[in-house]
Amino acid sequence: MKKILSVLLLCVTIFTFAFNSPALADAASGKKIFTANCASCHAGGKNLVQAQKNLKKEALDKYGMNSQEAIIAQVTKGKGAMPAFKARLKPAQIEDVAAYVLDQANNKGWK
Repeated sequence: MKKILSVLLLCVTIFTFAFNSPALADAASGKKIFTANCASCHAGGKNLVQAQKNLKKEALDKYGMNSQEAIIAQVTKGKGAMPAFKARLKPAQIEDVAAYVLDQANNKGWK
């Protein structure tokens, strides 16, 4: 019985950290990283290259970018005019940027 409980606890722990790690992201750190790496094209949540694909809630919803995972994939791999940042930023930094973008779009509104 002890062994089954230990295995179950281990599985829960692995599942929690494997699938919820983006929740551990830090939006405050993400703001600094965003300012240094993303604001040249996305200042104030705008998109200077393709105006309709901005970072506001409505656009994120419309283009399927309204999740931590989608933003992480976009920033990591790039797409279209957006360059990939996997060589410039660590995975944790990209998670922080995604947390910041979602926080601004969903809770604070871009200014």
